[in-house]
Amino acid sequence: MNRLLIPALVAASLFTAVSCSSDSASSNANNTVTTSAGPDSTAGHAGGHTYACPMHPEVTSTKPGEKCPKCGMALVHNDQVSNGKSYQMKFEPQPMQLVADQPATLTYTPQEVGHEAAPVPLAVVHEKKIHLIVVRKDLSAFYHEHPEFTADGNYKVPFTFAKGGDYVLFQDYTPAGAGHQLGRQVVSVQGPKYTPVKFSKDQLQWQQDGYQATLAFDKELKVGQLLGMKITLSKNGQPVTDLDNYLGALGHVVVISEDTENYLHVHPNEQADKGPVIGFNTNFEKPGLYRVFLQFNHGGQIHTGDFTINVKA
Repeated sequence: MNRLLIPALVAASLFTAVSCSSDSASSNANNTVTTSAGPDSTAGHAGGHTYACPMHPEVTSTKPGEKCPKCGMALVHNDQVSNGKSYQMKFEPQPMQLVADQPATLTYTPQEVGHEAAPVPLAVVHEKKIHLIVVRKDLSAFYHEHPEFTADGNYKVPFTFAKGGDYVLFQDYTPAGAGHQLGRQVVSVQGPKYTPVKFSKDQLQWQQDGYQATLAFDKELKVGQLLGMKITLSKNGQPVTDLDNYLGALGHVVVISEDTENYLHVHPNEQADKGPVIGFNTNFEKPGLYRVFLQFNHGGQIHTGDFTINVKA
């Protein structure tokens, strides 16, 4: 299990953002939760073949081989993006009442709405079928987990919450033959509570364990425009030029709005080198404060950094 706690006030790096709007469903951990998670949007045929982004189905083209301007992913035939079905993610924690510092099992079952008993095969995206993102409600801590498929037809992952309080759980997944989905639940954990952190100012640099990362954008941070992002990595003052892939890419970034209602998954553009600069594209649909969480692989270890940005209207 890959558990990564990100201390507050860490800054840093350059990424490609894939934007997904999260569900508004939430619950107390005392209850079984079924979270609706329909496709981000549906792209239709406009005569002949059309191609769309797997992560942004609203981005379409009639030409093969093009890439999404939002995230850099290759556009695929539209039939692979939307099959007209709706999905939801059933969530069952064990124990039902989550308690800080006590091991728990988080169980997820993807379901087709209206045919809940039918199995829903999931596609492998970035080497995993489900990317589970767990954050404290104040966005001061971040964990990236990968529930594994079981003989019961569901996906399970062990997890221990370090502190009591409210947490938000996002499930990033893609049913086979369908578009990208996002599940979301809010859970309350009993026990000594974490002290909430209030973020306000931009923090574009991060450093830890000898590493330093700097995040930069090619334009002013405003909604409704394509933004080029880059992150520059160094260690002990020297550029990092030998990054290893993590889940099939040089780096991964998750961006979450202050109210945890907006979620963006960021992946880097294709590039020939291995650092020190990683390039990305992204855009923002809503203004406000966002926390950005970076993960990269270097020296055989996964490192996680975080920073804060403010996006203008």
